[in-house]
Amino acid sequence: MAGAPFVIVMNDDGTYYLQVEPTPEALTELAAKGVVFWGRKAIERRGVFHLALSGGSTPRALYQRLADVPYAGQLDWQRVHLWWSDERAVPSDHPDSNYKLAHDALIVNVPVPPQHVHRVQTELGAAKAAAQYEAEIRSAIAAADARFPAFDLILLGMGDDGHTASLFPHTPVLAERERLVMSQVVPQANVPERITFTAPLINAADVVFFLVSGVGKSATLRRVLLGEYRPDVLPAQLIAPARGKLFWMADAAAAAQVATSASYPSEEFIYRRMG
Repeated sequence: MAGAPFVIVMNDDGTYYLQVEPTPEALTELAAKGVVFWGRKAIERRGVFHLALSGGSTPRALYQRLADVPYAGQLDWQRVHLWWSDERAVPSDHPDSNYKLAHDALIVNVPVPPQHVHRVQTELGAAKAAAQYEAEIRSAIAAADARFPAFDLILLGMGDDGHTASLFPHTPVLAERERLVMSQVVPQANVPERITFTAPLINAADVVFFLVSGVGKSATLRRVLLGEYRPDVLPAQLIAPARGKLFWMADAAAAAQVATSASYPSEEFIYRRMG
């Protein structure tokens, strides 16, 4: 196993692979290359790239890298539309705002048109902001089927508790099957009131990246990938695109308990989600 990366892709038969990079910096490079690759592919195919961002320290490093050479010059930012997979119910200039994080790290440093920056309008209040965002998404993005629009790429992280976006354990939004965006109060969160993409919207995407970094995530990552299928406890397990691709990317610290599993003796290993 000695530090070699593994390969990750989601196959049509539900088999998953995990790519592990040795350091957080290498993970950021991998993700930046992936964003550029899928972005250029979407622009070639349809002339536009709809990218949904997330919050957190790992995405911040990615946004900073995308705003720097060589990646900043490898995307046609005039054709990029930026969205957010979740947001805290705080003003857009608040330190806890996911929009502010991306604005400061990426948006001010690349020539994306202002009208292509689709922030959650938290000033409306969480419930109204969620309804407005759903309407905006439906208006702007073609549906993969009759129900759910298909983002070109959605970036996600994973919390120590197995949450992703603002899909937290034991919350009503986990059971949603119709709406695209919902608001909810999460008492255990640092900012309890949240607006989030629902699992069906995420699962309609063409491509989803999970970025996981740090030893604090290692036990949870093992449970999500290799453990019992309990999405009420580990909401990240809900993410399984019906027709798209799911990429799990982790640094060595986060993947330590997965990569060293005695169940997977080879460098390239496979797991199947049971449920």
